Amino acid sequence: MGKDIKNVINITDMTVEELDDLMDLADDIIDNPAKYANACKGKKLATLFFEPSTRTRLSFEAAMMELGGNVLGFSSADSSSAAKGESLTDTISTVGCYADIIAMRHPKEGAPTVAAARTVVPIINAGDGGHYHPTQTLTDLLTIRRERHGIRNFTIGLCGDLQFGRTVHSLISALLRYENIKFVLISPEELKVPEYIRDDLRNAGVEWKEVERMEEVMPELDILYMTRVQRERFFNEEDYIRLKDSYILDVEKLKTAKDDLSILHPLPRVNEISIAVDDDPRACYFRQVLCGKYIRMALILTLLGMTKEGVNK
Repeated sequence: MGKDIKNVINITDMTVEELDDLMDLADDIIDNPAKYANACKGKKLATLFFEPSTRTRLSFEAAMMELGGNVLGFSSADSSSAAKGESLTDTISTVGCYADIIAMRHPKEGAPTVAAARTVVPIINAGDGGHYHPTQTLTDLLTIRRERHGIRNFTIGLCGDLQFGRTVHSLISALLRYENIKFVLISPEELKVPEYIRDDLRNAGVEWKEVERMEEVMPELDILYMTRVQRERFFNEEDYIRLKDSYILDVEKLKTAKDDLSILHPLPRVNEISIAVDDDPRACYFRQVLCGKYIRMALILTLLGMTKEGVNK
């Protein structure tokens, strides 16, 4: 990724070459953590979380701390001046006076684009409503690459809430740029992927299909990407209650799966993966969490204009 890239709002802001460079840097951080321990000494990351988060916020904070930098910010809109009515653009302009880089999560779709128009420091979209979540997609790509020894030649099943799941939308967009990947979309009728995702799949000319039962496709899958049905994305509580238990992965359903299946989940999990599955070596979701920290370390370094070579000096 070049120094001319200032913000990461959508995964498509980066080319495949830039994605691969970022993952190469993450791999080097994993292999040589001591080399990067003071890479961001004197730098500050602002985490502006207008919506609750555990993994994403703590992952960004841990990433900056392990690079030797400092963190400031807030974990909910209620603890910021947004509660007093301050505009997003004023918040961004203010925080840009204090921090070298910003990670922001916001419940409104498109908010990071608005923020990016005002920021004077690099800004990373840490999730905007049901829209994009590029650093989760980077996490997913790094996990896939490390578990599958590359990002090509596999069949991935994406299961659960495919309509509102921003992680699913971003991951499909990213994987469409890699070679020979087949997509199996597993969801109830009410939670199918949006039409624009179908258009992307058609236009890319890839092999894909939609099914309603994971059991019928389990033997085909190399990767199973599970998602939760997100209560916060529903306007109608009755619809949420009716659909929340649509898909639950358990040991029984895995009996027909490949021995080298990789099970991913962006987390948090509610009940869509039985805890008994956690002991299965095919369960990758906690290794996926760790990959999230390393890829965010790589992204922070890159957006601040630091490279492997620069850190070595």
